[in-house]
Amino acid sequence: MLRRNSIGLFLCIVTSGVARAADLDTAALDRIIETTRKAWDVPGVAVAIVHGEDTVYIKGFGVKRAGSSEPVTPDTRFAICSATKAFTATALGILVDEGKLNWDDPVRKHLPYFKLSDPLADANVTIRDLLCHRTGLASHDMLWDNSPWSREEVLRRIGLMPLSRPFRSTWQYNNTMFLAAGEVVGHIAGTTWEEFVARRLLGPLGMSHSDFGKKDPAQSADYATPHKHVAQEPQPIDWYNLDKIAAAGGINSTVRDLTRWMRLHLDEGKFEGKVILKEATIHETHTPQMLFRFARRPINEGINFQAYGLGWFMYDYRGHLIINHPGLIDGFASMVTLVPDEHYGIAILSNLGDNDGIIPEMPGVLSRAIVDELLGVTANDLNPVVLGQRRQAQETAKKQREEREAKRRRDTTPSLATTAYAGGYEHVAYGTVQVREDAGKLGLDWSNWQLSLEHYVFDSFRVTSPGMLVDNLVQFRLTPSGDVRSVYFLGQEFYRK
Repeated sequence: MLRRNSIGLFLCIVTSGVARAADLDTAALDRIIETTRKAWDVPGVAVAIVHGEDTVYIKGFGVKRAGSSEPVTPDTRFAICSATKAFTATALGILVDEGKLNWDDPVRKHLPYFKLSDPLADANVTIRDLLCHRTGLASHDMLWDNSPWSREEVLRRIGLMPLSRPFRSTWQYNNTMFLAAGEVVGHIAGTTWEEFVARRLLGPLGMSHSDFGKKDPAQSADYATPHKHVAQEPQPIDWYNLDKIAAAGGINSTVRDLTRWMRLHLDEGKFEGKVILKEATIHETHTPQMLFRFARRPINEGINFQAYGLGWFMYDYRGHLIINHPGLIDGFASMVTLVPDEHYGIAILSNLGDNDGIIPEMPGVLSRAIVDELLGVTANDLNPVVLGQRRQAQETAKKQREEREAKRRRDTTPSLATTAYAGGYEHVAYGTVQVREDAGKLGLDWSNWQLSLEHYVFDSFRVTSPGMLVDNLVQFRLTPSGDVRSVYFLGQEFYRK
C-alpha cells in the first residue's frame, strides 16, 4: 500500500484441518491461483508458500507483459510496494539490538531537522509513533509524489502541516512517516536506508534477486511489466518511481527471495541458525500498537480486531493471529502474510495495480483463499463478492461525477479576465503554484506537475491534463473588492504572493 493511502485487505482463516507440507494439494492451489488471476484480469502472478524452514509451494502464473508469451517465474521481480514497510521496521530493530536506538526515542534525537507543527506532538513524537501511523498527520502524499524535493525537504514540508487528528488518538496511514523512519536508519548507520537494508537484511538472507528503484523491463533481466486497466483491459505502463519514498515502498523482489524473508519472521529472528534479530525485537514488531476501525463486510467476517504493529498489519481470526502487509502502486499489487502459530508464510506478487481504490483487492482475496486451503476449510469464493463491491464503488463514483455535472451551472463566466488570475500563489508547506495565461487559456504549474485548465463554473477551473490529477478542481477566491486573493487546489489554499 503504497501510494495515496494504499492499505490492506484482510484475510480470514479458521482453526480446523490444518494441512501439513506433505498434505498440500498443489493442484487445488494451482486452480485457486489461476481462477483468481483470471477473475481479476491480472497478466501475471507469482506465489510462494513456506512452512517453517521449507518452501512447500512456489510457482508463477501468466505473463510478465500483457500480449507477450514470456511467463512469470518464481524469479521474476516485481515491486513489492508497501510490503517494504516491514523491512524498514526490521532494519530499525537491528539498530535497537545494537543499542543504537530505542523504539521510544524521540525522532529528533536521531533526525535533528524533524519537526511537527503541533507543540505536543513535536515534543513527544517517537520512532514507535512513526512505525504505527499515529502521529496525527494525514498522508499528504502529493508532497513526495512526482515532486522535485529531496527526502529531507519533503519531511520539512510535511512537518509544517497542521495535524488532522489529535496526536496518538487515531490510526492514519502515512507513507511519509516511513520515509522519516528510513532516514533515521541512514542517519544512525552513517549511510542510506537502501545500503543498510541491502547489507544487513538482503545480503545475510541471501535475497540476491532483490533491489530498489524504478526499472525498465526492456533493459533488465526477468522483471515484470506493471499494468493498469485502461478501457477495461490491462495495459502496460511505466514503472513508478518510488525513490523518494523508498523506505515506505521501494523494494523490488521475487517470491523465491521472499521465502527467506518470511522464514526470518516465522523463526523469530533467526535464519538458517544465525540470529539476525533478537526474538524479543521481532516480537515487538509483531505486537499490536494501534487499534483501528474496520468495516463489517464479507471479507472481514469473523474478525474481532484489527491493529497495526511496527510495519505490519495484524488481526485475529477464529483463534489465529494473522500478520501481513499489502502493497499497491500504479501497476503492481502484493501481499506478504504470516500465520505464526501454524508456521506458514505466503507471498503474492502481481503486475496489475489499479490505484482507484485504497486496497490491493486481488492479493487480499487470493491470500484468503490460500489460507483457507492450507487450513482445510471449505470457503466461499470471494472473487465475485469483492469484484461486485468494486464495480458498485465504481458505479457510485461515476454517478457522483454525473450528478456534479448535472448540477453545474453552464451559463457562468469567470469574474475576471483570465490575465487577472495569472501569477504566483504560496503555501507554507506545499510551496508555489504558478498560474499561467496564454491567449485566454490558463495553466497551472506546481511541484513537477504542469497542468492545463478549462473553465468549469464561475471562478473554478478543471484540470484537463491526462493523469492522476485530471478532473481536479482549481478554485480562485476573491477579496471583497474583487481581486484574486488565493487559489484552492489539492485541498490547500495558496495565497497570492
